[in-house]
Amino acid sequence: MRATFSKTLENLAEKDPNILLLTADLGRFFSSFQKKLPKQFVNCGVAEENMLGLAAGLSLSGRNIYCYSIIPFLIMRTLESIRVNICYNKLKVKLLGAGGGLVYGREGMTHQAIEDIGIMRSLPNMTIVAPADLSEVKALAEESVDFSGPLYIRFGRDKAPAVYPEGTKFRIGKGIVLSQGEKIALLSAGTLLAEAKRAEEKLAGQGVRISLISMSTIKPLDSELIREIAENHSQIFVLEDHSQINGLGSAVNEALNEFNYKGSLKKLALPDSYSDFVGSPDYLYRCYGLDSDSVAEKIYESAFR
Repeated sequence: MRATFSKTLENLAEKDPNILLLTADLGRFFSSFQKKLPKQFVNCGVAEENMLGLAAGLSLSGRNIYCYSIIPFLIMRTLESIRVNICYNKLKVKLLGAGGGLVYGREGMTHQAIEDIGIMRSLPNMTIVAPADLSEVKALAEESVDFSGPLYIRFGRDKAPAVYPEGTKFRIGKGIVLSQGEKIALLSAGTLLAEAKRAEEKLAGQGVRISLISMSTIKPLDSELIREIAENHSQIFVLEDHSQINGLGSAVNEALNEFNYKGSLKKLALPDSYSDFVGSPDYLYRCYGLDSDSVAEKIYESAFR
């Protein structure tokens, strides 16, 4: 994901000297950008809060700013700067967060990002997008250049499998219906959308047709689409690699409450605890029942209870 985003941004920045990329002593995936456009690349060192302060000042001077780091360092260490400098002033700053959810599973809880969506959802003026595959990442990079206001992009796996049909149109703030089923809907975003798609295919093989929906923009949520889902489905599942508290599932639940939804909502998410496990994302998904087999089994049981 990061390589695709970097290359797309590099091509855009070649034509627009206003685009600046800031990193916090990271950026292997942005090395080509740095070599080709050294005057538009700033390595701020291991000083994430300084990076965000610099980003705010440059944005106020009219530059189009992108800031990149691993999510816990980009978000948790710098929260006050994001809140006061960027969100309060509605600045045109893009926060590029690496390692959404359990992508950095082998590095343990210090690098796992399981609270970031909840934190960023609570900040006024912040938009949150979790792209699912490389086609969506490329489209997001292109759209982000002209996006007005703070934007948090949550990167998942770098080698993300394709989940969208060729020619899919992407827009920040809009969900996408990938398959239309009956009674049961499965919503997801980011890395786990691929698991959701595999679960949908497994269920179809068992004769259970469900609707599969991408909700890559987590804030603001596509409320029109949520209303349509609520009107046509008696059971809704939300799959996410985030704490069950204040993530995509919570956002969907809040929207459903506004529509007086009478059906059931089930959040398939991480527990309200830090992981006792260390390992690959696939291993951790199985530990927490977020893999496609576990998801398909839960939905199948629900369909026939």
